[in-house]
Amino acid sequence: MGGGVVRQSRTMASGRKPVIVRKFSRDWTAGYARPYFGQDAADLEILDLAGKVLQMPWNSVKWVCYVRDFNMSSMDQSNPERLLHKRFAVRPRTAGLWLRLTLTDGDELEGLAANDRSLVDGAGLLMTPPDMRSNTQRIYIPRPAIQTLEVMSLIGAPARRRTAPTATAEEQPELFPGETG
Repeated sequence: MGGGVVRQSRTMASGRKPVIVRKFSRDWTAGYARPYFGQDAADLEILDLAGKVLQMPWNSVKWVCYVRDFNMSSMDQSNPERLLHKRFAVRPRTAGLWLRLTLTDGDELEGLAANDRSLVDGAGLLMTPPDMRSNTQRIYIPRPAIQTLEVMSLIGAPARRRTAPTATAEEQPELFPGETG
């Protein structure tokens, strides 16, 4: 066979998503997790960057950040999630529930969550962080990590503008002109 070029995709197959898992011990692990990683399971399973499958008990996990990339050359060892803003500076514009969480270690975090049953049911919350331009796209917080949850506001979808009628409705023509009733 000839010396063909093997192309590798920079994107991960839809089976696993890049995540950074932060533990309460302040340790973190970068790897790949399934989009729905079995939140009802006793452990979180991720595939680390070396290709090993790791099992982490949910009670040790602070949050799971779905990230855009693992830029290891510029990755800050103390903040690999690059989650710089943990609170909204102004009222969010995107539809959803604006939540403020206090975690069991005292850390506070705000985010937007879907207004659905996942707030009541399920093993955790999936939120959009305040800074959507950061490396972190979504944050999953397991229920055991949440000490308090406060709903700041319900942000509705933008109202649709009604268009004014372009033409005036014509009067109904008389069926029998000149006749009075």
